[in-house]
Parts: sequence; structure tokens; C-alpha cells
Amino acid sequence: MNVVEVNNLTKEFNGIKAVDNITFSLKECIITGMLGPNGAGKTTTIYMLLGLITQTSGSVRIFNKNIAKHRQEVLSQMNFSSTYVSLPSNLKVMENLLFFSYLYNVKQWKKRAVKLLEEFELSGLENKRTGQLSSGQITRLNLVKSLLNSPKFLCLDEPTSSLDPISAKIVRAKLKDMAKKDGITILYTSHNMHEVEQLCDEVIFLHKGKIKAFGTPEQLVQSLKQKDMENVFFELAGDGQKNESNLSGGANNGGN
Repeated sequence: MNVVEVNNLTKEFNGIKAVDNITFSLKECIITGMLGPNGAGKTTTIYMLLGLITQTSGSVRIFNKNIAKHRQEVLSQMNFSSTYVSLPSNLKVMENLLFFSYLYNVKQWKKRAVKLLEEFELSGLENKRTGQLSSGQITRLNLVKSLLNSPKFLCLDEPTSSLDPISAKIVRAKLKDMAKKDGITILYTSHNMHEVEQLCDEVIFLHKGKIKAFGTPEQLVQSLKQKDMENVFFELAGDGQKNESNLSGGANNGGN
């Protein structure tokens, strides 16, 4: 089952195409990495999926509904976390979670919040002001916030970039477990290719607003004759002359 269907999606800013006619789908319970160099169109694509910006052309359907027409219903089953989005620093941890639970109408929010804080090793910080937390603690709190409403579709923008290797490994394991156990479809951006190889079931590679390659990490490594995903990244980001039709990895993703 496809949770997300994107068709011919384009976004222009002052005549420049940040996202250029891309088509892809995201399957249920699958973690899809959206990769590419800075300026490739990853964040713009995510913002269109979240309904934060309107596409120039093309369509986005989530849970088989047009997000423009069913925005509130669709967003109630989604969430988002980014290392680069700040939580109100003057609020305590539980005050922040209470605020977001109101936004998403979360029932028994406190029970849910306590459980997630424990899972992400933040127990004991409930009454601490968010501005006093370490960067790693804030990152994990952002993830707790994004899971409060038990989303079925989760967008994560470099969610482990400020975590130490041990914390990042724990978070990856939890996300992988949650995707399968709780039925969460995850769209995941990262510049850590080792992380992508460990976590992602499939990968969409964006370059200059276009989808340049799609497949499992293993398929891309094999099709490009590279030793790992880091070298795949270098190859795709640095060579604009590759024949894109040969970079599908043998997979099918909405025609790309």
C-alpha cells in the first residue's frame, strides 16, 4: 500500500525550479531516505508534503487524500522532526509536550509523553526548561514531540545530526522498530551515509531538483559499482552526465 503518492511535483521560486517535476511513492512501514547535496530540493519537497508551502504544479496525495483539500485530516496523522527546528526554550519539557498534544488533540497525552521520554532516555527532565537541555537532549525531545500523536507518516530531517554515535545508534534502532511495529512510514534525510545504509529500506537521490536515482542502498551500490553509499553519494552528486535511466537500481517507484 502506498501511503504517499507524488506526481509531477514542481516548485519554482522566482522562476528557478527548486523541485523539478518529480514523481515517487512511499510504501507503508518503509523507511525511505531522501538524499542529495545541499540545495538538491529535499527540504522543499518535505515542506510541500507537510503543506507548509504550495507546489507550483503537480499533486501530493497522502493516505489517498489530496493534502490541499483534506489538510487538517491528513496532518493529524503526520508529524515532523528536524534538528534545525527549535522548541520554545522558555517552556519546560512537559509544557512543550502539552502544547503540541493540544495541537494534535492527543488523548491521554501525559501517559504517552512519559512513555516516549523513557524510550528516548529523557526521563527525569520533565520539569527542566528546554533551553537548558543539551543539543542531543533537544534532538531527542524533538523526536518525542514528533511521535506524540502516533503518526502513520513521519518526516525526519537529519534527526541524528547532533547526537553522539551511541545515542544515534539507539535512535536508529528505535525508529526501525517503530516503523515495523507501529506501522509508520518514514521519509528520512541524512548526510550520514553509514546511517542510511543501516536504516533505510530504499533511497531517493535528488540532484538539482530532479530524481537522479532510486533503489535500495544495496542496489545503488551495485548499479554504480561503488563500495558503499558514501561513494554512491560522491558519484551521483558530482557527475551530472550519468544516464539516469540506468540508475533505478532495478526497483520501481512511481515510474522513477
